[in-house]
Amino acid sequence: MTSDSFSAKKILWIIPPIIAGIIFLMMMKSGKQSPQLVEYGEAAQSVRTLQIISRNFIPVVQGYGSVQPAHVWKAVAQVSGRIISMHSRLQDGEVIQKGEELFQIDPVDYELNLAQAETQLLELDVQLKNTSSSLQIEQRNLALATREHQRLLQLVTQGSVSQSSADAAERTMLSSTAQVQNLKNSLSLIPSQKKLQQARVTQAQRDLANTLIRAPFNLRVSALTIEADQYVSKGQQLFSGDSVDRIEIIAQVALSSLKNLFIGHPAAPTDIQSLATNLNSFTGFKPTVRLDMGNTQQASWEAEFVRFSDSVDSQTRTMGVVVAVDKPLQKIVPGIRPPLSKGMFVEVSIAGHAQPDSIVIPRAAIRNGMAYVMDKDQRLDIRPIKKLYDQQDMSIIGQGLSAGEQLVLSDLIPAVQGMLLKPVAAVSSSSSPATGG
Repeated sequence: MTSDSFSAKKILWIIPPIIAGIIFLMMMKSGKQSPQLVEYGEAAQSVRTLQIISRNFIPVVQGYGSVQPAHVWKAVAQVSGRIISMHSRLQDGEVIQKGEELFQIDPVDYELNLAQAETQLLELDVQLKNTSSSLQIEQRNLALATREHQRLLQLVTQGSVSQSSADAAERTMLSSTAQVQNLKNSLSLIPSQKKLQQARVTQAQRDLANTLIRAPFNLRVSALTIEADQYVSKGQQLFSGDSVDRIEIIAQVALSSLKNLFIGHPAAPTDIQSLATNLNSFTGFKPTVRLDMGNTQQASWEAEFVRFSDSVDSQTRTMGVVVAVDKPLQKIVPGIRPPLSKGMFVEVSIAGHAQPDSIVIPRAAIRNGMAYVMDKDQRLDIRPIKKLYDQQDMSIIGQGLSAGEQLVLSDLIPAVQGMLLKPVAAVSSSSSPATGG
């Protein structure tokens, strides 16, 4: 075989694969789509939103204080003497009803003093009667002496009697005149003497009454220092009686929190007397007393606002708010609500007037004095706001937000003014934090 024929066969072996490759490329090209123009849009950030609504919001502040009786009676001996009887339950911690006899001091000496004072008063009545009778007699004597003196003067002028007889008659008349004047003076003093003696009778009656001591109200005995047959001196403190029908708590509340209760409140009366009389209705406070029972249990009592304390603590900047609970012993529930006893440390929650049309949002939605709002074009509006105050996990807004707007709750990193947003899983007003109103 020649070299020319070998080259021709080699070419024939190469041509078919080339043809097959060309055919395959043509088939691939025919099935391929032509390039399309891609438009890149703005990406939207998914966020959680809350529709802002206005509502009646009730501000609440908390304070803490200790329970104390509303009235404390100090039993002080007003007379001296030996204690001859005592109440069978006159012991520390015992509760004694109003009007029950607590103890009695020996009254014998005071009964004697009263009898003497009453006798002296009766003697003045007798003296008044006798002096009045004596005055009438002496006035008659004066009238006779006067007529006798005038008769003798006429006889002296006629020369029938001597001048010495007329002078003796004049002396008798003047003596009778002095006696009448003395009796009149005595009568004028008797009313004052009777008034003084009547005061002594009243004092003796009071001393006698003070030998028997009764409970002035329902009380719990404390700090007892006496025993039966003991001698007590006037002015000696015997024991204390704490009222059980009403207790008070002076809750220390921060001034910065207390002012929140008066936002939107009507102006106070300018008349001090009217303000003092109607302070309870003006403030409209509704306090609640709570006691921590442990194991997440709390006992609570509805209370009444009474007054503010007389000063502000210069160190803590707190003011005392005095609240009261009536008849705490009648509100005992065994195992749930114990008696409010002196010295208990309790929490006092004070609710104020409802503040209408308040804008209340979650406290976490405020970031460095700014709020994120989604506008009608679903774009971010970073807006400065003015916050009135915070309460728990809520913030009450004064300026910057309006009802009906969509508040952005999600954190945006980065937060760019005007960025496109996509609200998802929108939070309804029912799932927002409680407002207390």
